[in-house]
Amino acid sequence: MNAEREFQGSYWLETAPPGAPAPPPAGDLAVDVAVVGGGIAGLSTAWELVRQGREVAVLEAGRLAAGVTGHTTAKLTALHTLIYDRLRRTRGPEGARLYARSQTAAIRHAADIVAELGIDCAWEEAAAFTYAENPRRVGELRAEAEAAREAGLPAEFVTETGLPFPVAGAVRVSGQAQFHPRKYLLALADDLRRRGGSVYEGTRVVGLTEGEPCVLSTDAGVSVRAREVVVASHYPVFDRALLFTRLSPRRELVVAGPVAEERAPRDMYITPEQATRSVRTAPLGDGERLLIVTGEHFTPGAADVEERFARLSAWADARFPGVTLTHRWATQDNDSTDSVPLVGPLHPGSRHTYVATGFGGWGMSGGIMAGRLIGDLVGGRTVEWSGLYDPRRLGSVVRAGGSFLKHQANVARHFVGDRIPPLTGVAPEDIPPGEGAVVRMDGGQYAVHRDEKGRLQAVSARCTHLGCVVAFNSAEQAWECPCHGSRFAPDGRILHGPAVRPLRKRDL
Repeated sequence: MNAEREFQGSYWLETAPPGAPAPPPAGDLAVDVAVVGGGIAGLSTAWELVRQGREVAVLEAGRLAAGVTGHTTAKLTALHTLIYDRLRRTRGPEGARLYARSQTAAIRHAADIVAELGIDCAWEEAAAFTYAENPRRVGELRAEAEAAREAGLPAEFVTETGLPFPVAGAVRVSGQAQFHPRKYLLALADDLRRRGGSVYEGTRVVGLTEGEPCVLSTDAGVSVRAREVVVASHYPVFDRALLFTRLSPRRELVVAGPVAEERAPRDMYITPEQATRSVRTAPLGDGERLLIVTGEHFTPGAADVEERFARLSAWADARFPGVTLTHRWATQDNDSTDSVPLVGPLHPGSRHTYVATGFGGWGMSGGIMAGRLIGDLVGGRTVEWSGLYDPRRLGSVVRAGGSFLKHQANVARHFVGDRIPPLTGVAPEDIPPGEGAVVRMDGGQYAVHRDEKGRLQAVSARCTHLGCVVAFNSAEQAWECPCHGSRFAPDGRILHGPAVRPLRKRDL
């Protein structure tokens, strides 16, 4: 019902100031630390390091805080749906406690930063709820409340929430927060510059040579020499430890619209039911708040994204009658196979390279935690939870073998199956305006798109990361790789890594 309506995009991008311009470097650079990625993990890391007196450069392929971070729902919470009962089974009670401590410390650190820098980012303290409407999940929620309480969170099982509909039960954790992520990060970037750090936008890093110093190369031919390198590009653009075998990309949709302040829930809610439903509100003024509903998670390249938007919009309308949705956007994150982010040395032989990835949809607290953790590791300090997040861990991968094998099977299915010629195919002339399809021509696979004016354009259908075949997302007008989540514009330009090269143009 919403497909024909004109929507605005990410509310965070729409309402944040543009920020100081940060053009690419004019020539080669030499710094103490180079941070690849200008989202919450990258900027948090860079800010921590510049506070240590390090000379830091942030290299962002697009715009600061405008990728995954600019499309989040911006919850700062240590209650990550249903993780603590799983963690105490797979990582033991101490692993669950370390996870809770590290995530809680990140929230408190963010609150301190907001106060110290005087950041106007709509900071609000709120409780976080994981709820279920199905009574069959009450046992699961009770176990999660017990595990979260054991881990040190102020968790309790409740049956009443601030939602305008009944639930069978919920886990409630107080003392969490929500904020405007882009306003927060642009203020962090400004403070980083004041302290002598450098920020470069439109600077795509395409190569890394490890050594003393390490050398990064950009798509413009610039070299950046750095004693330490931090890869915080969401999905690692360099994979010296086969991290792509332990990361599953997923996208989630977001719809939003104003509601009267008296009808707006003030806390944060999420349920694993119905392919996830997440609810929070943000201040708008004039007696209104912005209702933000997230859900319908799916693998990049799925063919029914418009239908998913319609289902999410219908859910929002049914649960919050009369809401007029004005915004819609989508976000993307990576799930690690053992449910814990990968933050620390890039690979077993790393001496000067670090990575932060696999936040599983909880990148706000996770990114701030990663910034502090990597800042301490670079500074030679011991952190009690560094082993929990260490990307080199193997034991938890073995214990989470089912998830690991499922991910590998999915990648193998696309990598091999997409190369088998179908019995029937689509011809370029059959593609309607605004749509795209993979077409077999001249013994190859072309990704062909027809724009709204009827013009056709073609690019290679093979993702430039590891060669999986892309699929078209008509709702967002993008080619997407189902294996590792790279995304490309219809003309082949990179929208989202890990790919560092565009899709090659093809002649029709």
